[in-house]
Amino acid sequence: QVQLVESGGGLVQAGGSLKLSCAVSGGTFSTYHMGWFRQAPGNEREFVASITNWSNTYYADSAKGRFTISRDNAKNTVYLQMNSLKPEDTAVYYCAADRVAVSIRSRSWGQGTQVTVSS
Repeated sequence: QVQLVESGGGLVQAGGSLKLSCAVSGGTFSTYHMGWFRQAPGNEREFVASITNWSNTYYADSAKGRFTISRDNAKNTVYLQMNSLKPEDTAVYYCAADRVAVSIRSRSWGQGTQVTVSS
């Protein structure tokens, strides 16, 4: 079973930037599709961005042009660079791994990292 540990969350002012990291262990990282999801209080968990094992990337409309997902197979880590942050980006951010397409139904998740954007 693969283990995922997120880091990099914090408090930032609107317009600022944060870079989240997700370190993966217990599996062959390069074979996993990876994704970032987020969940705000009272809301369902939602897709933010994903990257395939071939480094094809996909974004939610809310993330396009502001967020960038990337992976470093040598470090077994996936990143989410978040720029131009807005208060509505406030949520717990989770990374997920899957050998098939990563989605809400994926089984491997991290514990989450809190991102809070103040106005």
